[in-house]
Amino acid sequence: MLRLDSPTISNPSLTYDYDIAIAGGGIIGLTLASALNNSGLKVVVIEAKPQSVAVAKGQAYAVHLLSGRIFAGIGVWDEILPQIAHFCHVQLSDADYPHSVSFETNDLGTEVLGYVAEHQALLKPLQDFVNRSPNIAYLCPAQVLETQYQPSGVEISLQMGEEIKTIRTRLIVAADGAKSQTRQKAGINTRGWQYWQSCIVAFVKPEKGHNNTAYEKFWSSGPFAVLPLPGNRCRIVWTAPHSEAKALVALNDEDFLAELTKRYGAHMGKLELEADRFVFPVQLMQSDRYVLPRLALVGDAAHCCHPVGGQGLNMGIRDAAALAQVLQQAHQKGEDIGDLAILKRYESWRKQENLTILGFTDLLDRVFSNNFLPVVIIRRIGLLMLHRVPPIKIFALKLMTGLKGRAPEIAQKF
Repeated sequence: MLRLDSPTISNPSLTYDYDIAIAGGGIIGLTLASALNNSGLKVVVIEAKPQSVAVAKGQAYAVHLLSGRIFAGIGVWDEILPQIAHFCHVQLSDADYPHSVSFETNDLGTEVLGYVAEHQALLKPLQDFVNRSPNIAYLCPAQVLETQYQPSGVEISLQMGEEIKTIRTRLIVAADGAKSQTRQKAGINTRGWQYWQSCIVAFVKPEKGHNNTAYEKFWSSGPFAVLPLPGNRCRIVWTAPHSEAKALVALNDEDFLAELTKRYGAHMGKLELEADRFVFPVQLMQSDRYVLPRLALVGDAAHCCHPVGGQGLNMGIRDAAALAQVLQQAHQKGEDIGDLAILKRYESWRKQENLTILGFTDLLDRVFSNNFLPVVIIRRIGLLMLHRVPPIKIFALKLMTGLKGRAPEIAQKF
């Protein structure tokens, strides 16, 4: 239901329907809204798809340790955890090179190294949390038609069924994905490139147990990852040049599984394909700016990276937690949360950290996705150093699990 009761603002001559409007009710948008639940700010989430449609997306993600701590700080982790799988081992290898690198829990002193969650296992608990929060309005389905930025706030025109409504907010946050209309209409440019590769994703059930192990195997055509899921299922993330990926997806199930087994190996027995497989192009993108007056970008609206290492969703979760912290602290000090100087605190925190991850994933893909002999020699020396030099190994593992960089306060409770 649309709520139009107006909070008290520092300028008493102005009234607002909400303090913060979040365009996009996916995992990142709802993480931000949930993190703001006890902030004293009135929040509205605007999502174009019905909740049941949004939650039905057939995707799965690696969930880093820091992301789990953020969800715990929000108060949704106890609902998420029983529905997802954890992994205690990570095997990193280079094609047919016999020496692999094993990461174990004792490298970090943690009980697990990470988690793997299907889309609905993350989104549904967040939807439920938002639905029962008295401080968050959830307009769904509703579509943003127009945004008019003014010095004191933003007027947003919404299409809700056959009605058009207008709301006023102090700040709008774009959480509407890589093709963000909010970002584009604000005139924020992006930099980056499309890779020569596409990603094939599929669910499989191996004959033998996955032993809570995640695999990342690098081939000259691109990275190949196997992520464990509940019920002894696995998520395959297979990167290949566009033409090869398209041809693989076009194969019948039997031939596809035969090709998959060549990459996967026979150590887990016969593979059974579950659900449809699909393919999507891979890109790297970084927005020139994460903020403008009265506007902030989070998640894929701000950046996209290569899927190697499962970083993309986790970067967005950290964006949401960081922005929530900046906004809550500003509000507690009586500052204008839509002021550019306030929003710059978020940008300075997250933009450089995200750029580091973008560079890391790009370097991994380019170094391992080729057969140029000098590069092959260098990367295999690198694997040996990861295996034999503990400080390098721990640094890489912390980077992969989100434990490098500044942790939001909401994650430090756990």
